[in-house]
Amino acid sequence: MADQSIPETRTPEETPGAHAGPGVHDATPRGGISRRRLLGTAGATGLVLGAAGGAVGYAAAPSSAATPLTSVGSGQAMFHGKHQPGITTAMQASGHLVAFDLKPGAGRKEAAALLRRWSDTARRLMAGEPTGTGDTDVARDAGPSSLTVTFGFGHSFFGRTGLDRQRPAALDPLPDFSSDRLDKARSNGDLWVQIGADDALVAFHALRAIQRDAGSAARIRWQMNGFNRSPGATAHPMTTRNLMGQIDGTRNPKPADTGFDQHIFVPEQGEPAWMANGSYAVVRRIRMLLDDWEQLSAKAQEDVIGRRKSDGAPLSGGTETTEMDLEKTDADGKLVVPINAHARITRPDQNGGATLLRRPFSYHDGFDPDGVPDAGLLFICWQADPLRGFVPVQRKLDRGDALSTFIRHEASGLFAVPGGAAQGEYVGQRLLEG
Repeated sequence: MADQSIPETRTPEETPGAHAGPGVHDATPRGGISRRRLLGTAGATGLVLGAAGGAVGYAAAPSSAATPLTSVGSGQAMFHGKHQPGITTAMQASGHLVAFDLKPGAGRKEAAALLRRWSDTARRLMAGEPTGTGDTDVARDAGPSSLTVTFGFGHSFFGRTGLDRQRPAALDPLPDFSSDRLDKARSNGDLWVQIGADDALVAFHALRAIQRDAGSAARIRWQMNGFNRSPGATAHPMTTRNLMGQIDGTRNPKPADTGFDQHIFVPEQGEPAWMANGSYAVVRRIRMLLDDWEQLSAKAQEDVIGRRKSDGAPLSGGTETTEMDLEKTDADGKLVVPINAHARITRPDQNGGATLLRRPFSYHDGFDPDGVPDAGLLFICWQADPLRGFVPVQRKLDRGDALSTFIRHEASGLFAVPGGAAQGEYVGQRLLEG
């Protein structure tokens, strides 16, 4: 839970509705009228249901009277591109993380066919179109809602497909950490899929389509559900809060920052070649011990984090974006930002420049039998090399982070996420057909 996460501000390219227009496709049935036009016309004229046959009066309204989607529903991310979607895309309100294992007997050929199916399904759904034959209609009334679907490969995938020589060194298993209480059944996996959308039904629709596409090639190993604040829920764009009530993510790197691509993405000429423009995702299910946390005073919570709970400003003063003064002391000569404060320990300048792009979801999976909430953070961080990104930061946290008393790492995964698919390609094609 480093002091880095994506604020809820969106660039023009990421703002819901920014791509609504020629790039947002209506799913048009054979009758020639799109589902969105149909719904819009129904809203404009009413449904005239006759007792004899239930005839619907659509023809009376001109096409220009169609009701447009809301700004949330019309937001569209692009499937094809240099990088896969869901990495620098603004955080969405609803998310699913799911890992698959290839079934016995499935190998490279079956994996290639699966990634081809998955890529086609993701492309259609991200454009607001149905999946094709057998679509469940769960998201029939919705637009793309900024849906993204992102695919990655786990360490075990390469052995199962005979591609051991193509496995990146950066995908070596993560070291053990003292805060780990990992459930192996909910960790790792051959394949990983990240789904995010600003509408929960759109996200579930994609999850169900991906699971159905797996068919005889792969079976689900584990699946987790998460959420964030919905777009427009605050009076103005602001950094989100986590389930501890803290503003979480002030110092996340931004694509416009110098060196962003160097820290987050594998270079064009990087190794292995099939990972060019890709990234590595560390996924951790971090349970927050909320009953213990909520017993602390607000001042004690602020000392654990190193920032004010009200507005996210550093304890050394200023606003949320003010640079933290690590040397400032109070009248008694004590450091204003405690030496073990989470925000101090996670800073890149305290970790040899290690930089992570955090893009998490909160989660709540009910309560234990004794009433303790099973809630926390689905931590996802992106970097060009986890041995230079996540690992040094987590080792530092392991040695003395004040927050470690109130959290527990319960599941973990590391996945190689290749670059985006070009037009006519599927994700991972350069690996599976190279």
